[in-house]
Amino acid sequence: MRTLEMAVGTTLPELVIPLTPTMIISTALATRDFTPVHHDTEIARAQGSQDIFLNILTTMGLVERFVTDWAGPEALIRGINVKLGVPAYAGDTLTFSGAVAERDGDTCVVDVRGMVSLGPHATGTVRFTL
Repeated sequence: MRTLEMAVGTTLPELVIPLTPTMIISTALATRDFTPVHHDTEIARAQGSQDIFLNILTTMGLVERFVTDWAGPEALIRGINVKLGVPAYAGDTLTFSGAVAERDGDTCVVDVRGMVSLGPHATGTVRFTL
């Protein structure tokens, strides 16, 4: 059944993530990123940001989650290639979308896009095998 679901062009179900301050702070701390712009609003604003924002490790983990939630536990990630875009600020919503771009036997490549209100936060590909 997975073979049919993973045909080129297959669209993945959206993943919508509310970016609460608690989520941004807790995931920064969980990845041992103690940079103040991820947990201190005053420092983030003093450095020119609108608010605290998602760190890179969390973004990468969410990209992987988006694909593996759909592909299932048998998926083995072989590569992730992501270009970061606009910041994902507290109070916004991060929405992931994607589609199967390539399929060769047990190997799939999924195009991924993570959008926030300011535009694309993360765009790229995830390659995995089953």
